[in-house]
Amino acid sequence: MVSLKAYYQTEFTEAGCDEAGRGCYAGPVFAAAVILPKDFHHPLLNDSKQVKEQQRNELREVIKENAIAFGVGMITHTEIDKINILKASFKAMHLAIDQLKIKAQFLLIDGNRFTQYKKIKHQCIIKGDATYASIAAASILAKTYRDDWMKNLHKEFPQYNWQKNKGYGTAEHRKAIEEFGLCKYHRKSFNILPNEIKLF
Repeated sequence: MVSLKAYYQTEFTEAGCDEAGRGCYAGPVFAAAVILPKDFHHPLLNDSKQVKEQQRNELREVIKENAIAFGVGMITHTEIDKINILKASFKAMHLAIDQLKIKAQFLLIDGNRFTQYKKIKHQCIIKGDATYASIAAASILAKTYRDDWMKNLHKEFPQYNWQKNKGYGTAEHRKAIEEFGLCKYHRKSFNILPNEIKLF
């Protein structure tokens, strides 16, 4: 059982932020921001990559019901190609923070870099999603919302099996790209196209 820290500091209202889909070949990047009650605890809560899909979906509902506030942001594959994935990840976080119905006064960011949001102080935490409950909760929301999105895109382009790989560059996904080329949801800026292959 994982023991996550409830908060980084106690002076300000703190929101945890994380993204999902940064390394994917296709689809959008999602991010979430979550303000949890100080006494929030759930035995399954952890970095979304360490939690099984069914448990992530259960946790999503628990987080939405119990969070003081939460927001989810999305940046499309088209905008990722225009501004680059790092900027897109930060922009998705900013959009998620925008949606918080209670204003955050301090931001806990998963990772080692962030573009400041307005004038709010922030702290970057490497592996923060396995350290702080609010970041773990944000990782669960970002991941589950994005997975649902990719399952919908799968219906349009089932040959890539996004319902399973969610757009990540698995061997199966790479093989499908070699066979079928790229579709309109692939990130063209990621240089994932094998030589002499068709686009559609």
